[in-house]
Amino acid sequence: MLLIHCPYCEEDRSELEFRWAGEGHIARPENISGITDEEFAKFFFLRNNEKGLTYERWRHIHGCGRFFNAARDTVSDRFLMTYKAGLSKQPVPGVSATEKTVETYEQTEGDAR
Repeated sequence: MLLIHCPYCEEDRSELEFRWAGEGHIARPENISGITDEEFAKFFFLRNNEKGLTYERWRHIHGCGRFFNAARDTVSDRFLMTYKAGLSKQPVPGVSATEKTVETYEQTEGDAR
């Protein structure tokens, strides 16, 4: 079982208390009613789905109910950090801006945090 740190409750909780809420830090079009159907489809449906370090939105549905952001390695499913919603994309300690962390499950087995 994964433990996810809620930045509002300030504690690690079971993954069963949380729900994924999509890719993080997506800018909504300023005039959404004025964009074309193709632009709307691109905004609403198309995501990067990158391998390695990704930024996501999560919600602590069985706790405080608040949304927050997380940096996670999609290969190992390891949460690298979490931080409050509304903050800009935070740098991950120990990872340079150009470096992509890609770990295997075997490297992190037994430590899902």
